[in-house]
Amino acid sequence: MNRSSYYKDSHQKPSRAQISNDELDCKILKAYYDSKRRYGAPKICKVLQSGGETASIKRIQRRMAALGIKSVVVKKYKPVKAEKNIEQKENILNQDFSTTSINQKWCTDITYIYTEKEGWTYLASVEDLYSRKIIGWSFGKKIDAELAVKALKNAALNVRKTEGIVIQTDLGCQYTSNLFESVLAELMIRHSYSKKGYPYDNSCIESFHSVLKKEEVNLKKYKDSKTAHDAIFEYIESWYNRKRIHSSLNYRTPEAVYSECEKLAA
Repeated sequence: MNRSSYYKDSHQKPSRAQISNDELDCKILKAYYDSKRRYGAPKICKVLQSGGETASIKRIQRRMAALGIKSVVVKKYKPVKAEKNIEQKENILNQDFSTTSINQKWCTDITYIYTEKEGWTYLASVEDLYSRKIIGWSFGKKIDAELAVKALKNAALNVRKTEGIVIQTDLGCQYTSNLFESVLAELMIRHSYSKKGYPYDNSCIESFHSVLKKEEVNLKKYKDSKTAHDAIFEYIESWYNRKRIHSSLNYRTPEAVYSECEKLAA
C-alpha cells in the first residue's frame, strides 16, 4: 500500500452523516431496550420525537435494519368454527366499541398460560374500551366462573358507579354461569354476548391477550404459577398500563388517558 494512502485512511475523520447515524443509533437502541425489545419503528419514532428527535420513521426503519433489531411479531388469528350448539344471547355492542369516556363499555375474556411444573394456568382480564386500561384481572389454576368473577370484582373496586356499564363477553360457561350473572346484577352492569364462534365481537380483549403473549408469555418459560403470576403482574401493572404507548390513544398510555378522565369527572 502506498504510504500516503495508509496515513490518509488512518487519520480519516467520520463524516457528518456517519456521526448523525451513530447518535441516532444510540437513541434507537435506548428506546428499544427500554421497551424490553417490544417496540417497533412506529413507536420508537414517537418516543424519539417526544424527546426532540426529527428523524423520520423511514430513516428509523433503515437504521433498525442496519442494527439488526425488530419488534416481536405474532401470527394473525384464524377463527375456528364452533362445533357446539350454543344458544345465542343478546349482543348489545355488536362491534360498536366507540365511547366518550371511561367506564362506559368493558370487555373481558380468559387466556391460557403454561408453566413447567403445574401445567396450564389461566388469566382473566377486564379492559376499559375508552382507555384500553386493564382495570381488573385475576390469575389462577382453575378456569372456572370464580376466576371470571374475581376479575370483574377487581375491576369494579375503584369505580364509583358501575350502574349502566356494558361488558362484552363470549358465550363460555364461565360467563353464562349463574354466579357471573348474579354478580353483574348486583353491580347493575349490562351483559353483551359475542356471537358464537365469532371472536371479532370481543376483538379488543383478544388483541390485549395477543399482545401479552407476543411481548411477554411466548418469550419466556415459567417455572410455576407463582413465577407466571409475578411476570403477569409486572407486565400489566408496570408496563402495559403505565408505560406502553398506544397508537389508538394518540401514543399515550392507558393509565394517562384513564387518569385524565377521572380528573375531569371529579
